[in-house]
Amino acid sequence: MGLLIIILAILIDQITKYLAIGLKKGSIGIIDSYLNLIYVENRGAAFGILQGKKFFLTFVTLGVILAMSFYLYKGYNKFSLISKIGLSLIIGGAIGNLIDRVFRHYVIDFISVTFPNGYDFPVFNVADICVVIGTIFIILAFFTTKDFEGVL
Repeated sequence: MGLLIIILAILIDQITKYLAIGLKKGSIGIIDSYLNLIYVENRGAAFGILQGKKFFLTFVTLGVILAMSFYLYKGYNKFSLISKIGLSLIIGGAIGNLIDRVFRHYVIDFISVTFPNGYDFPVFNVADICVVIGTIFIILAFFTTKDFEGVL
């Protein structure tokens, strides 16, 4: 199941990014001025930090993917479902953005959210959503299961 989640996360991420390339011609409003689809090339990490640090970001991302994959593989039979899903989503999302960084030299972001108070949240993509949801699952598992006993 973990491998299936990883593959689905990568496929959905890459397909949506491919479709987002068509947004270079203009944005699409989804919900008034609050949710829009707009093409952005992010040459940094989350929230646009570390701009232009492609090799550093690639190395760190690859290390995280390998470490989490090893951890998932070694603990797969003992982990709860929430931990398996969380780790798999993080791995899939990280691979999705790594593919962009390696082959395009930037990550395609395309989901733009503006809060009612006018704050423009940094533009993001499906891989980012997978990483965030996966992280939430891991935090929940940390407090509700024994999957990560002895890790910290």
